[in-house]
Amino acid sequence: MPAITVEDTTTLARVPLPAPRTVRRRVRSVTTAPRGFEGEGFPVRRAFAGVDLRDLDPFIHMDQMGEVEYAPGEPKGTSWHPHRGFETVTYIIDGTFEHADSHGGGGSITNGDTQWMTAGGGVLHIERPPESLVVSGGLFHGLQLWVNLPKAQKWVEPRYQDLRADQSVLLASPDAGAFLRVIAGDVGGHAGPGTTYTPMAMVHATVAPGATLDLPWDPSFNALVYVLSGNGRVGIDDHLVTGGQLAVFGPGDTITVKGAEHQDSRTPSLEVVILGGRPIREPIAMYGPFVMNTRQEVMDAFTDHQAGRLGSIPAAHAEVRGFSA
Repeated sequence: MPAITVEDTTTLARVPLPAPRTVRRRVRSVTTAPRGFEGEGFPVRRAFAGVDLRDLDPFIHMDQMGEVEYAPGEPKGTSWHPHRGFETVTYIIDGTFEHADSHGGGGSITNGDTQWMTAGGGVLHIERPPESLVVSGGLFHGLQLWVNLPKAQKWVEPRYQDLRADQSVLLASPDAGAFLRVIAGDVGGHAGPGTTYTPMAMVHATVAPGATLDLPWDPSFNALVYVLSGNGRVGIDDHLVTGGQLAVFGPGDTITVKGAEHQDSRTPSLEVVILGGRPIREPIAMYGPFVMNTRQEVMDAFTDHQAGRLGSIPAAHAEVRGFSA
């Protein structure tokens, strides 16, 4: 799981020690993500399945894509599809993804890169492995997170942020037992590169066996920890967690994550993604690729898509994956 690594975590800036009288968050629930398939058939784990949207707010959906070792000819992506009313955050840990949209945006993201797409009022989008990866096969692993937009910003112009791995803010816990990659938000006074409409934070942390991470966390944010791999404990109540599980925390200003003393040989450390944001607390109506406030707005989104008002496939991409101009 390379993403981005450093040889010596002791050289990194440190997150601060918990303040006196800090309130360590308790765990409200732990759920296990079911497995499924997305797009043209790539395997995913539905990280938020079975969790109340009120506990996830401002987040809507998250898939762990892979981890999968593709044989030659097997890598798969998505066909062209619309989005409206939210942002997609695609974080690639292993492998490479190409993306393009109806506004002419696009590019390639690989180990440790993040592609942040604000769909806003509407966009057509495609994500796929490059042809070289399709031919050769290889390892693929990543996340896609959906972040809701407040009603006042659901109609903003679409935009992209291509955040390269070396732009992530790299931090260590006070004893250097945990290594953090801050992708967005302010963590202990250190701000990640992602620009967000909805106040939030996103961190990929590697916690060594036996190490403890006490992470300062905005008390106005919710708090979620998703385990990519490995074993450990979370919260002041030391709930056991393992790969594919999501922990939802209660109120407080510190998140506690501990790596188990003994990990298996394939996952030498506990790997987690830590998420939190300020709840929007607005009605949610969602279906497929649209996240709006009312059922009528979702129906209007389908009508607009069918009428071509969410954009058209650029000529340079019109033949991709079975689509023709």
